Amino acid sequence: MQTNFTAEQLRDPGTARANEILRACVHCGFCTATCPTYQVLGDELDSPRGRIYLIKDMLEAGRPADARTVKHIDRCLSCLACMTTCPSGVHYMHLVDHARAHIERTYRRPVMDRALRWMLARIIPHPMRFRLALAAAKLGRPIRGLIPDARLRAMLEMAPKSIPPVSRNDDPQTFSAQGAPRMRVALMTGCAQKALDTDINDATIRLLTRLGVEVTVAEGAGCCGALTHHMGRTDESHASAARNIRAWAGRGFDAIVINTSGCGTTVKDYGHMFRTDPLAEEAAEIAGKAMDISEILQKIGMPEGAPKGLRVAYHAACSLQHGQKVTAAPKTLLKRAGFEVVEPADPHLCCGSAGTYNLLQPEISGKLKARKVRTLEAKAPDVIAAGNIGCMMQIGGGTAVPVVHTVQLLDWATGGPRPRALPD
Repeated sequence: MQTNFTAEQLRDPGTARANEILRACVHCGFCTATCPTYQVLGDELDSPRGRIYLIKDMLEAGRPADARTVKHIDRCLSCLACMTTCPSGVHYMHLVDHARAHIERTYRRPVMDRALRWMLARIIPHPMRFRLALAAAKLGRPIRGLIPDARLRAMLEMAPKSIPPVSRNDDPQTFSAQGAPRMRVALMTGCAQKALDTDINDATIRLLTRLGVEVTVAEGAGCCGALTHHMGRTDESHASAARNIRAWAGRGFDAIVINTSGCGTTVKDYGHMFRTDPLAEEAAEIAGKAMDISEILQKIGMPEGAPKGLRVAYHAACSLQHGQKVTAAPKTLLKRAGFEVVEPADPHLCCGSAGTYNLLQPEISGKLKARKVRTLEAKAPDVIAAGNIGCMMQIGGGTAVPVVHTVQLLDWATGGPRPRALPD
């Protein structure tokens, strides 16, 4: 794609990166075949190619974002299926993130939009605030039908039936390896996950220490910054990321283990996010050490298990398969542990969760959820496994089939407790 940025515009690192990405695009349209929003809406401007044109026009003109551009960028899930499909290597993630930051700086949203986004950014990355919000949402669920705004209804419906008690395993501390230590890792405990399902971190710690890994929950680490980053709130997202970098860098960890794939995609991009920052070297170190839990388990090796007689439908989170290019490891580990593993049709398509997308775009998200649930249930599974808490909540809200994290099944298969979501 030909671009016409001025020399002055290209002095901005974000614009220079956008220019590189735009020039890589050859208009082929392969991305439209795997874009969930294009499949649902059928609008060229709701495809990656269409959004690229909108972003190019906005950035080249150096103008504030307009309502039309904002509408179509907001509808993007950032599922990154287009990056998997693209034969030209267009790094759409960096482009759309830059566009969102530009939108946040230059566009004044309607007052309700601003209020909802402010609330999400102030609540979800903070586990205790999120717990209180979930408790309030539970109280409000009986009257959700009276609320005219679909986004507020979606927020009430998000509340789980029960909110788990706080796990003290999420407090800063070190868990010793069983037997001779093989590795020293830091575990990212996350933010929303600590409020929605504390069993995931507990299972991760049990499994890693059982396999000879020393696990540290570092003082000062918290939200990865993904939620605010994808809302274009760069200052907030970088502040969250910087706290993690300072908590983990230079401490001799062999890996930073992440069991929420949406977080993992962002942490692995810290090197790019901080490339012009004084923390650039430390950020690159952390990005290079970040590993999904399935990657590290594959690296250290899992014991082979006897057949469990349980049919597991594996849902591949977009942030894992497209964002991190981790595709085979979770399925290989589950099979090795003794589970029968099946995959739904169109496993590359998003479930519609996508961070806060299911709250801000509930209609589109609902259609994607319904399709994903249909394809999963068509495999007649005993349980659905995923590697991302957002996907788990989204899919779990549309099916009676138990939904658990992959690591919970692997922990159970190697001596841990049976996941509570599974029937006795």
